[in-house]
Amino acid sequence: MKSLDGIKFAEMVQMGAHHLSQNADYVDALNVFPVPDGDTGTNMNLSMTSGAKETAAKVNASIGKTAQALSKGLLMGARGNSGVILSQLFRGFGKAVEQEDVLDAKQFAQAFQHGVDTAYKAVMKPVEGTILTVARLAAEQAVKSAEQTDDLIQLMEEIVVAAQDALNQTPELLPVLKEVGVVDSGGQGLLFVYEGFLASLKGEALPAKTEMKSMDDLINAEHHTAQDFMDTSEIVYGYCTEFMVRFEDDKKPFDEAKFREDMSHFGDSLLVIADDEVVKIHIHSETPGEVISYGHQYGSLVKIKVDNMRLQHTAIVGEEHKAVKKVPYAVVTVAMGKGIKALFESMGASYVIEGGQTMNPSTEDIVKAVQEIGAEKVLILPNNKNIVMAAEQAAELLEIEAAVVPTKTIPQGLTALLSFNPEASVADNQQTMSQAMKEVKTGQITFAVRDTSIDGVEIHKDDFMAMEEGKIVKATPSLQEAAQHIIDTMVDEDAEIVTVIHGEDVDEEQLEAVVSYIEENYEDVEVEVHDGKQPLYPFIFSVE
Repeated sequence: MKSLDGIKFAEMVQMGAHHLSQNADYVDALNVFPVPDGDTGTNMNLSMTSGAKETAAKVNASIGKTAQALSKGLLMGARGNSGVILSQLFRGFGKAVEQEDVLDAKQFAQAFQHGVDTAYKAVMKPVEGTILTVARLAAEQAVKSAEQTDDLIQLMEEIVVAAQDALNQTPELLPVLKEVGVVDSGGQGLLFVYEGFLASLKGEALPAKTEMKSMDDLINAEHHTAQDFMDTSEIVYGYCTEFMVRFEDDKKPFDEAKFREDMSHFGDSLLVIADDEVVKIHIHSETPGEVISYGHQYGSLVKIKVDNMRLQHTAIVGEEHKAVKKVPYAVVTVAMGKGIKALFESMGASYVIEGGQTMNPSTEDIVKAVQEIGAEKVLILPNNKNIVMAAEQAAELLEIEAAVVPTKTIPQGLTALLSFNPEASVADNQQTMSQAMKEVKTGQITFAVRDTSIDGVEIHKDDFMAMEEGKIVKATPSLQEAAQHIIDTMVDEDAEIVTVIHGEDVDEEQLEAVVSYIEENYEDVEVEVHDGKQPLYPFIFSVE
């Protein structure tokens, strides 16, 4: 097979999506953290299914148009870190082929490589040993193989082999994988997609559904401590600077790689998006004038905006708002549990999207929530590390001023919301709220769904696990013992307030035992109690 058109590529997409769907439960079970919310397979499956649905609705003989449909469907359906990265891989693929009607082997390989480049740019701190590694090594092999063969089937075979080899290498790249002796689940999900592509090209049946192995052989990339690549670095540059440069023939020739490298020296939080006509820049810098002058070398300046992020304001929003109330300046947040939802609403959240553990809202879910409010400005609080990327992608798609405060826990979200000032700019609020969320410690109690060992902690099925900032620090059959341990770990001499949010399965006796322990052992702290009614997590603690 020497060429690939849009109709055949659409068939590949359907097969890839179907193969991933068949194995979604397997990928979900690949969870090194034995919490009952492993969802890599679910997120990747929902994301890919959205892409396949859009592709089927807009099949075109031109592979460029079909690939654009896949890109759009994936973008809007992207859920979780794995889903967002998957969408970026095929966004780059689609961009590379948008002008093509058919692809030969070299073009096909280059499209995979362009997808990898796009995905790496989308992730602030790429971590090797994840889906990114599998995609990168497979694409590199594709480019090499395309120099030796013009047969697309043979090329896809070598991509699958390279992806499998890369997947097998992931334990050597991530310590948490090596500790358990398993492979990365995001990479496994991508391999299922690629295997579906190959089966379609060869006209063969899909590979058999992968059966569950022993739990010691399973892993989930989205719960790696090392996978936490969405941490936002502390912003030390005071001016949020945004502008566009429209290229001009008599100005300095534009080289995106050099431009990005030069710009990186002016500050942090850098975003550079370019096409043939313009480049858009976002950067936090101490010298916005120098940044703008540098950009002016390449053409005319358009839409300059500089905000002083040190003009911070603090206010506690006391007015209760109903969800979906039409407001000009909104805060959209994510939470699971009726009590937690009501708590966010009482503090001023404009819309609370139901989600978190077990179900991450998609990019489209977040966009629709913002659109339903009809706000002119919005801040998004994901409250879960696996929702941050989808939230940031949603912020980029919205046609209003939008920003994400990268909260990864419910306590971080509540603390950030307290710092929201409706009179401040989006950039100022993002800065203030991002700083505020760092002032709270988070502890959680959940239960183990299987036996395992992590970071030297022996865990048995049905144990209660005490987790501090997502790290398992103790496992025990006793809920009370787990709660006492995490309290002792978190409360220090500087602690002033301990907040206890209890879940839907906690009874009065269990709650009273925990509250009494805090009051008897830490007399100087104030205890606040909220009925969160959250599933899966009997207790969520915050210490301020």
